[in-house]
Amino acid sequence: MNKRKAVPDKSICVACGVCALQCPRKAISIHKGCFAVVDNEKCVGCGLCKKACPADAIVIES
Repeated sequence: MNKRKAVPDKSICVACGVCALQCPRKAISIHKGCFAVVDNEKCVGCGLCKKACPADAIVIES
């Protein structure tokens, strides 16, 4: 079982939504226009959101 997950840093997230658009599993949403949140049940840790993030606000944790 893959335990890798995307973890956004809400203190540097600019809530642009690029990560949410790139997520093939629709696991990311923007919370109240302020920062990205990840649905850990949907996230498979593919890293597409991290690559797309212009603020470098996402890490992929194992």
